[in-house]
Amino acid sequence: MTTDQSKTSDGSARDEERTAPQQKPAAKPAAGTAAETTKPAAGTAAETTEPAAGTAAETTEPAAGTAAETKPAAEKTTPAAENGKPAADGDDSAEERWSAFASAEEPPPGRGERARRAGGRFLAHEWTLAALASLALAVLMTWPTLRYPLHTIPQDYWDPSLQAWQMAWSGHILLADPGMLWHANTFYPESWSFAFSDTLLGYAPAGMLGTGPEAALLRYNIIFVLAHALATFGAYVLARQLGAGRIGGAVAGVGFAYAPWLLSQAGHLHVVSNGGIPLALAMLARGHGYSLRYGYRPARSHAGWAIAGWLVATWQISLGFGIGLPFVYILAALSLAGLVTWYVRRFWINRAPRPFGRRLLIADLGGGLVFAISGALLSIPFFKVTEAHPYAERSPAEIDLFSPSLRSFFIAPAESQLWGELHTGARSTLTWAPEMTLLGGFALYALALGGPFFSVFALRHRLLLLAGVLVTGILAMGTKFFGGTYTYLLLVEYLPGWSGLRTPGRMMLWTTLFLALLAAGAVTAFAMRVRELAATRIPPWPGPWLRLATLLPLLLVIVEGVNVTPHPTVPEQPAALRTTPGPMLVLPSSSGIDQLVMLWSTSAFQDVVNGGSGFTPRRLDETRRVTLAFPDQESVTYLRAMGVRSVVVLRDRVGGTPWETAINLPVDHLGIRRIDEGDTIVYRLD
Repeated sequence: MTTDQSKTSDGSARDEERTAPQQKPAAKPAAGTAAETTKPAAGTAAETTEPAAGTAAETTEPAAGTAAETKPAAEKTTPAAENGKPAADGDDSAEERWSAFASAEEPPPGRGERARRAGGRFLAHEWTLAALASLALAVLMTWPTLRYPLHTIPQDYWDPSLQAWQMAWSGHILLADPGMLWHANTFYPESWSFAFSDTLLGYAPAGMLGTGPEAALLRYNIIFVLAHALATFGAYVLARQLGAGRIGGAVAGVGFAYAPWLLSQAGHLHVVSNGGIPLALAMLARGHGYSLRYGYRPARSHAGWAIAGWLVATWQISLGFGIGLPFVYILAALSLAGLVTWYVRRFWINRAPRPFGRRLLIADLGGGLVFAISGALLSIPFFKVTEAHPYAERSPAEIDLFSPSLRSFFIAPAESQLWGELHTGARSTLTWAPEMTLLGGFALYALALGGPFFSVFALRHRLLLLAGVLVTGILAMGTKFFGGTYTYLLLVEYLPGWSGLRTPGRMMLWTTLFLALLAAGAVTAFAMRVRELAATRIPPWPGPWLRLATLLPLLLVIVEGVNVTPHPTVPEQPAALRTTPGPMLVLPSSSGIDQLVMLWSTSAFQDVVNGGSGFTPRRLDETRRVTLAFPDQESVTYLRAMGVRSVVVLRDRVGGTPWETAINLPVDHLGIRRIDEGDTIVYRLD
């Protein structure tokens, strides 16, 4: 007991020495009394009055050599004692003294740093990565389009030459004389000739860059690759907005952009340029807070996205009505269905509050009005053409010629690397194989087949997608589905403009989109199930390998989209076409050669009688017939009456034609001049 008392006495003395500046202790109690509670048990909070070595409280007794040694201990503790502050205040004072040694606060980021961080977030965003991946895939899947972009062109150099001219003409004339946009330099002297085919007017800004055939080819090849990238990105974004996962969205994007049937359309840029359709639908769905997986969520609506969707839809129809017109009617049908659904739910079922506010309503009205007005203005030239050339409308017999049968959905085009050679015999039974090989992809079919039964989408939405597949597939068959009387021909009869669509098979574009969305829902559900199975394994083996299995559907769809599309070298422009004044006629003249002439005319855009399009004007037919004997008096008189000043004969193309010998005949008696320029012979009629 004496030893314990001694320890207590010594400990109390030391405690009193430390706490003297803070408070005045009471009379010293006898050893063993209740006052012993001033010495707490080890580990209690009261031990903070005697901190362990190295703790923050030791700052009241700094080590030798520090700045605190300049003041004695009593001097340091006196102010606290005088103010009657507790020991904690002494600790705060110590922290204030040592705050000078703390690191300085990080200054707010400057403008450059904020821009760098924003750029980093943008580059790491899902949509940015998806766009870059779509572009890289497009370069690979369309190779060798960009290998020799100044000299080659995909598929053939007939229709692609026409479309390269279309982009060049729209860009040139909008800078030079916008009022003459629809009265092109080809098909002279016809009016509204730019509306003889789908115009690709939405690509006019690209047409403002560069002049001449090489620039036109480069422009065409770049746009061709970008069109595939946009189709992939647009379908991916649409699938993601509707509730699919990343892998499911990728399957939808690749399946939509690289479906085997589209490989036969490589020479039709206006068909390949379809990415604005799913992108506009995705923006509109996001603007209205709509999803196939989660349904309608008004809280997620956004007027800005709705406006963007309407503008993208407007741009899409400016590329042409071949695929744009069905888009117009489908978008109108979706808008009407949405309006009816809202009205029924609002006033008949649950009388819920307005599902969206005034801003979204104004966005829809304004965007829809822009879309409708733009479509109406763009259609005027085409109605003018139909009025001047009534035979330009497609007859039921012509539609029947291009209508595919049910078996066409399982036949691949020759451009398919995987199936092309295997389906050679099947293609030989088709009357017009390029428009009748409608294979959407066996992998896509299989994935979409599971969509109605196994998917993340709601059941009613799966059934709607399945209905979309069936309806658009029936329309794609044209007259081959019970004569088309109550399907395609019904649309020809009652929908304005539909009579100008001679190839029902292009409705396969919508069938492919619905199939891709069904597949996206199924693949997403499969990926989710894989993750659940991997998470339940202890250890989670074979987790990584099981997750890799989710990539298999994507790989299968990509493999079916690999092509062997030819890329022929485009014939070089004859020098005479750069200098010969117009109006001029180039011989021989036929639909294919004339499309090359259109491309060659992009150096000077002089008026040319030649032209190729979806139909041939009767005047051009007559001109070709009359000039078979050129140069003779009848043809010279006819051309002069038309206003033609020059005739250019291509030496390398007259073999086997009447001009093979006629070009060597004397012309002095005709009052015209003959100029031999090597690869061409130029006749001046003025």
